[in-house]
Amino acid sequence: MKTLIELYDERPIENVLSPEVFRPERTVYLCPGEVVQGKVFQKTVQNFFRRRGINTETVFLESSLYNAAKLKRQLLSVLEQYDDCCLDITGGTDAALFAGGLMCAETGIPVFTYSRKRRRFYNIMNAPFADNLPCEVEYRVEDWFLMAGGAMRDGRVDNAILDRYMSLIDDFFALYLRYRGEWGHIVGYMQRASQADGGLSVDAPYTVKGEMGSRHTANEDALRELEKLGFIKNLDIETGSRVSFEFRDRQIRAWLRDMGSVLELYVYKTCLDTKLFNDVHTSAVVDWEGRFERDGVTNEIDVMATRGVTPLFISCKTSTISTEALNELAILRDRFGGRIARAAVVTTQHCRSVTRHRASELSIEIIDFDDLVDGKLSENIRSLMRGT
Repeated sequence: MKTLIELYDERPIENVLSPEVFRPERTVYLCPGEVVQGKVFQKTVQNFFRRRGINTETVFLESSLYNAAKLKRQLLSVLEQYDDCCLDITGGTDAALFAGGLMCAETGIPVFTYSRKRRRFYNIMNAPFADNLPCEVEYRVEDWFLMAGGAMRDGRVDNAILDRYMSLIDDFFALYLRYRGEWGHIVGYMQRASQADGGLSVDAPYTVKGEMGSRHTANEDALRELEKLGFIKNLDIETGSRVSFEFRDRQIRAWLRDMGSVLELYVYKTCLDTKLFNDVHTSAVVDWEGRFERDGVTNEIDVMATRGVTPLFISCKTSTISTEALNELAILRDRFGGRIARAAVVTTQHCRSVTRHRASELSIEIIDFDDLVDGKLSENIRSLMRGT
């Protein structure tokens, strides 16, 4: 096969997976007019191939994917213009697939497809090279953003240094569970007692003012446990008067001043511990258009993991799950993962039946407080990724 014919699909992976696996000399995309004229898709595919080291010439032809007769004529013209053609029918509209079938019946050119469920390519007609071929491609988190025209920005957490803290995360999360009902006040105290300039030393009143007239009092037991864990040191408590200590480092300081970090870290570590994934990232910030402009559209995915060609999008919540949060996660999954992607919300609250119903409608898994307390997070993640 020298020329691979691809039928444009709105799901990014459908456009790039076959060129990634088969590395043809040329890939011809048949696209709607607005896609070809807009140039964004061309740049996205070319940038992705460059990043992945795929040396294939890309050709983008304008075609109607909803008029089978016109598309058939376009396919026949591609066969006349290019040598050794093969058609991938993994993506595309129903009309495009119908036109491809008509054309192939006349010409006998090779046709193959990819099964997401079985993770294999299959010979549909005259394509023995694709017969029962397993897909061994492994995409990283950043690749999923790139293939959809986006890019990954720096998030709140430097993932490159997280291995230094792995031995602390389970105990950190266990401490959180013991103080779950008071965690908001503990974090609120850390925020108000610590210096705004980012300093590690804390010397503050025993009770500090919070937002909207609230007050946060030092939780002596929690502070002593944090000292035992090594998160703070040189703790000195004058009950009812003052508290002083030092944060271990700036990263620990950031986590103790943020309500949701402890859950995100625990989910991140659990994903790693399953040994299922070839890449795991926390605080994955996606720039939708990949321009890195100040006013660009961005979203943060609390934890994202990839297993081969299957991405997992996880939202972590220490508060009640809202319908808006579910909708946002579904949009991110569909935009940057497509049909092949999985999604879950992990919450430290009890989940209501109405929320579970809405999540089910969106094909989002809910992992709630009971699962976390019972130690079932790893089991639930494995179940979610079964068959990938």
